[in-house]
Amino acid sequence: MAQAPAASSPIRALRAALLAGAVQPSTLAEEALARSNRNLGRNTYLWQDPAWTRAEAERAAAMPRGPIPEMGGAFGDGRAALWGLPVSVKDLFDLAGAPTSCGVHFYRDLNGTAKRDSWLVSELRASGAVLTGKTHLHPLAWGITGENPDYGDCYQPRVPSDRSSSPEQKPGYSGALTGGSSSGAAASVLEGSAVAAIGTDTGGSIRVPAALCGLAGYRATLGRGNWSGGAHLAPSFDTFGWIFRDLEDAPLLAAPFAPASPARTRAFTRFAAVPESFLDDCEPDIVLSFRAFTRRLESLGLAAHSVDVSWWPESRDIFAPLQASEAAQIHAGHFDRFEAAIRERLYWGASIKPDEVSALRRRHAEFRARMDELFSTDELIVLPCAPVARLEAGADHSQTRARLLRYSTPFSLSGTPAIAVPCVRGGMQISSARESDESLLALAAQIGVSRRSPGSGDGDL
Repeated sequence: MAQAPAASSPIRALRAALLAGAVQPSTLAEEALARSNRNLGRNTYLWQDPAWTRAEAERAAAMPRGPIPEMGGAFGDGRAALWGLPVSVKDLFDLAGAPTSCGVHFYRDLNGTAKRDSWLVSELRASGAVLTGKTHLHPLAWGITGENPDYGDCYQPRVPSDRSSSPEQKPGYSGALTGGSSSGAAASVLEGSAVAAIGTDTGGSIRVPAALCGLAGYRATLGRGNWSGGAHLAPSFDTFGWIFRDLEDAPLLAAPFAPASPARTRAFTRFAAVPESFLDDCEPDIVLSFRAFTRRLESLGLAAHSVDVSWWPESRDIFAPLQASEAAQIHAGHFDRFEAAIRERLYWGASIKPDEVSALRRRHAEFRARMDELFSTDELIVLPCAPVARLEAGADHSQTRARLLRYSTPFSLSGTPAIAVPCVRGGMQISSARESDESLLALAAQIGVSRRSPGSGDGDL
């Protein structure tokens, strides 16, 4: 993207440049388009129309500033925080005139082109964000690796060490998958074709790719936003969210799915870190990152406490069958159109009897209540996003999903917001009580600022 002060976070720097007239939305759009699909499979985007994106940039440029008495917002010009900035959207959401694939050829062909924008796309366009396209995902958003037999696996773009992602850089092979299911979302931010990317998180689909790709992520409280025109996988767990580069930008991303009157932001005073016995299957470097991150939180004045999570392994046993049961209802009649692993899960979900589903929902409610008790006492809970820092392309990942869900499903069942914090190796996740999103995003920014401070010891994260 256009040059900005090195000490500024990407969104704030570009937005300041737009405000000053140093760049135009069309300039940023052209740079984003030039950097698109720079991974090995050239499949960051499953749908992209450069002419449409250029027209959107012109439309954003023509949007007026707010009236003088009403000027405000994060940048004082009465425009939304994302005005004029390149943003990508996961290909689960309708955009008028484009197909919505849900990551499979079957739905791309069955659905044809959308007649109207989804609620989410409509909100983004109304804010003045410039959509660069619809991104790759694991089929049906039901997977955590980013592997896709229809559209090709999503590899991490090979970016220079300074992460400048110059347009002259040729597509490369990093040897690593992005993770999923918001695979293209992560790839678009890595390659520089979007400053922020809309993803979804059902069982870790924002948190895991963010961590694997060295990016930040935000999973919103369950129930925020409107799914009209969006494709669900399992409504009991599906959440909106973002993948982005810099934690300092986190508060700017509460929109578009924040409530009209969010709760007042409050400062956290304590956190609970899972015991290291829970991390027994983590790579050694992940454990080191975990220790460094808890020290960072303590340096910010938060008191550390231990927490009993011996009952957490139950979360996967509740989550997986409920997810499969709901997905089977959504995709009924089409099971044989999908790859073997997903087809088997769908048939399994359809076989779960109503009384079994009812029992699982009772267990879910009990688990969620216990999580609410934890958050009421400890305010924040911290653990790794995943036990690994990298998913090798071409490796056998048949057991990867089950291993990673152990780390992601506790917050999926609680329906709570979470921030993925990038570390030198892997990423850590912080969660807080439902509807505390704005406070959590403010903490993320505080962490981001602290890492820029002289003598911050940023290398330990």
